[in-house]
Amino acid sequence: MNLEDKQLKELFSLANKIGNKRYHKLTYQDFENYRKFDYWRYINGDYECGTTQESKDWVTENSDGYCPICEQHYSVKGGKSIDHKLPRSQYPWLSIDFQNLWVICRDCNQEKSDMNWYEYEHYIFVNYPNWYPAVKMARPKLLLNSLK
Repeated sequence: MNLEDKQLKELFSLANKIGNKRYHKLTYQDFENYRKFDYWRYINGDYECGTTQESKDWVTENSDGYCPICEQHYSVKGGKSIDHKLPRSQYPWLSIDFQNLWVICRDCNQEKSDMNWYEYEHYIFVNYPNWYPAVKMARPKLLLNSLK
């Protein structure tokens, strides 16, 4: 399936169809893996990235100090966060997939909230058209293609 040829309405429909599936049969090991991931991802709640040297290194390797969306330095925008491109609430099975993670500023993360990717692209296109090229470039194409 070529997602590039789809109209925005079709993309919303596909995202909702796939994202609205719920997976309730988590095992004890799934829960433990996710707890370890959350510990890796956060320190002091949502305030700062990384509780381990490994996560701090990951943030350093995957960020240049500026938010890829608004292009502001993280210190100006309330800090940085490790965010899910495809939200955990809609795509729980991708919540610990590193391809689904990116480092963005806290403000952009809060504004993005739980929007699916196409809703988010549309929101940026309408409200911040100058930011749209950066968001489109960050589109998680491989993950979206895997949702067929």
